Amino acid sequence: MKNRNISVPLILLATSLGTGRPCLAAEGTAATTTTTATPSSLTLDEAMRLTREHNPRALQATDEVKAASARVTQARSAWFPQISAKAGYQYIDPVSEISFGGVPMKFMPNDNYDARITAEMLLFDFGRSGRTVDMAKSGREAATHKRDMTLRDLSLATVRSFYSVLFLQEAVKVKDKEIAALQQNLDHMQKRYQEGVATRYDLLTTQVRLADANNRKIDLQTELDNQRINLRRLCGLTESSTLDLKGSFDITRTDMDATRLAANALEQRPEIMIARENHKAATYRKSLSAKEGLPKIVGSASWGTTNGYQPDINEMRTNVAAGVQLQVPIFTGFRTSASTKEASAMMHAAEQERIDTEEMVRAEVRQSINDLKTSEEKIGTTTLQVSQADLAAKHARIRYQNGLGTTLDLLDAEARLANAELANLQARYEYVLNAYAVRRASGDLIEK
Repeated sequence: MKNRNISVPLILLATSLGTGRPCLAAEGTAATTTTTATPSSLTLDEAMRLTREHNPRALQATDEVKAASARVTQARSAWFPQISAKAGYQYIDPVSEISFGGVPMKFMPNDNYDARITAEMLLFDFGRSGRTVDMAKSGREAATHKRDMTLRDLSLATVRSFYSVLFLQEAVKVKDKEIAALQQNLDHMQKRYQEGVATRYDLLTTQVRLADANNRKIDLQTELDNQRINLRRLCGLTESSTLDLKGSFDITRTDMDATRLAANALEQRPEIMIARENHKAATYRKSLSAKEGLPKIVGSASWGTTNGYQPDINEMRTNVAAGVQLQVPIFTGFRTSASTKEASAMMHAAEQERIDTEEMVRAEVRQSINDLKTSEEKIGTTTLQVSQADLAAKHARIRYQNGLGTTLDLLDAEARLANAELANLQARYEYVLNAYAVRRASGDLIEK
């Protein structure tokens, strides 16, 4: 009686599992995108491709890399001249003038016009512009790694949803098989009851078991429909798209060398790369803060036309101006010292983040390998369990048909067989997801 209540929790647990890796065949034809409502078939590789190309989070991550690249260009603009044009009019009254023989002579006009093109360029700033560019480049690298991490996580979510659909489809088939066996037993029980061989209790017991199996199938079917909705959302498919998934839970051996996988993870995990870029950016920020109190040299040149020149102050005349300016900060309201303290604290925090991330990565590698080993062991035990439960169910049917077994014995045998098949299916499902977890933990971006 205990075994028959196991299958639903097993399914619900399996569909909520986190990550893993498949070692399986998932081959088929191309799938639809959001512009095609009914794909012929959908393989795992095609599902991941659709997710990477059409999911809003993937597009957002790509745009953030473009924005970071634009910030590098903005930072480099300090190395180029800043050219501007301006034109203006100004009325001044009174103006300087003298009188010769009662005739006034103005030294400047009341109406002043000026139009010119000006170019300014930073000549030397003790490396501040270079450090700003370095910070922008580090930000671009961090954005690239964040994009890789986002695409990896989306691929992993697609894997989970893809295999959840496959798992639940098979679970529904197992439940259909159990329901068919119970229905056959119910038909046989009704005949025996009409013949007076079976009791009302035997008939009701079979009916209750059948109703319970149907209820559990409804739960599985609902979860299956929800997983299909989630898979369509990830892949960018329309709600009316029919999902014909091509895949299996075929198992192959996976690398479980923790030392080698941990070394790969420390070189390839996006989280590690981001932590290192954050530390690098903090180092650049500290260097930049230390240079805030240093002077900078700015050169400028302009060409234009204006009035106000003697002897004809109203005539517009071209003019040229050029110069060099030394700007020395004397007091900045303690901004420079505060900025230096902030940068030092951020650099220390970034170093702690890097250390914590590396420790987390090593732990994830070991944990994922342990989970994979457990799944592998479960496959062996549940395979044996299915074989034993199938043999027991066959014997129970023969005993019942020959009048040697009770109805309860037969129903329990059928329930144990169904639960054993579900447990074996779940073990394979967990192995696939845990194998993907090993790939993720070791730094694989799960592109296919």
